[in-house]
Amino acid sequence: MNGQNRGECYFPVMVTVLDNAPREKFSDPLLTAKGETRASVGFRELRTLWINTGTLCNIECANCYIHSSPTDDRLTYISAAEAASFFDEAAGFSDALPEIGFTGGEPFMNPDMLAMTGDALARGHAVLILTNAMQPMLRPRVKAGLLALNETYGRQLSLRVSLDHYTETLHDAERGAGSFAKAMEGLRWLAENGFAVSVAGRTVTGEPEDEQRGGYAAVFERENIRIDANNAAMLVLFPEMDEKADVPEITTACWGILHVDPANMMCATSRMVVKRKGAAAPAVVACTLLPDDPQFEMGTTLEESVRPVQLNHRHCAKFCVLGGASCSAS
Repeated sequence: MNGQNRGECYFPVMVTVLDNAPREKFSDPLLTAKGETRASVGFRELRTLWINTGTLCNIECANCYIHSSPTDDRLTYISAAEAASFFDEAAGFSDALPEIGFTGGEPFMNPDMLAMTGDALARGHAVLILTNAMQPMLRPRVKAGLLALNETYGRQLSLRVSLDHYTETLHDAERGAGSFAKAMEGLRWLAENGFAVSVAGRTVTGEPEDEQRGGYAAVFERENIRIDANNAAMLVLFPEMDEKADVPEITTACWGILHVDPANMMCATSRMVVKRKGAAAPAVVACTLLPDDPQFEMGTTLEESVRPVQLNHRHCAKFCVLGGASCSAS
């Protein structure tokens, strides 16, 4: 760390480097603002293949990391046939079949969602669906399809419901008035019908983790929902992602300083497929957090995506390295 700040990975927003030219943070894929070697993560194995179903969503959150909304279709609906081609490639890609994760937008907005889920399950994949559990999921056709899949495949299928906070006030402040009640309706329906279900919350309030988990536990007990709030896999608390926040850059030295193994980073074991509006074919990106940054686009096949990822984004630092978070269930 060049003799300064050896106990932490911190760099000022802008510094003067040797050529006296100012360099902003996260502006160079190979070097930090301080001129040190930026950390990268090599690919190890495909444990989770994410399918982004499209950025259209039934609601618009105040701080949506992927900027989904009822009108934003820059990532358009991927079709069942397009998803199937990646399932085909994934079958021989790793020693074990990867988990298939579906995210959006709201996945149940996609008309092929049930078909894609059924295809992945029939091939033997474990499937995780990230959903807000609101109206798109609660349509009669979708509920009937989910019940049939759950009856056939049981715990092979799981759903993770977004519940940003255990209080209606703070959840609705993020997702809109009435959204907490609707999400709870969907969560109750899933629990009552025996689905494998978990919840994703946010740590935006700054309250102690045990206090936050206690708040969720009270909600789950009140609603008779069998989720252990103290189980980190059943209640996932994600760090808030602020695109304007000043966060440290991660250098190669940071792995040792922070005692973090790069093999545990999400981009070491996962990739996401997106379909850009107007594109002839889907593309593979490094992770679920950065579908719009061109430096994280890895090609059009899984094979092309097998190369190191430079951690040249604040989300890499805040969410993954410092936050220790991962979207996957595996």
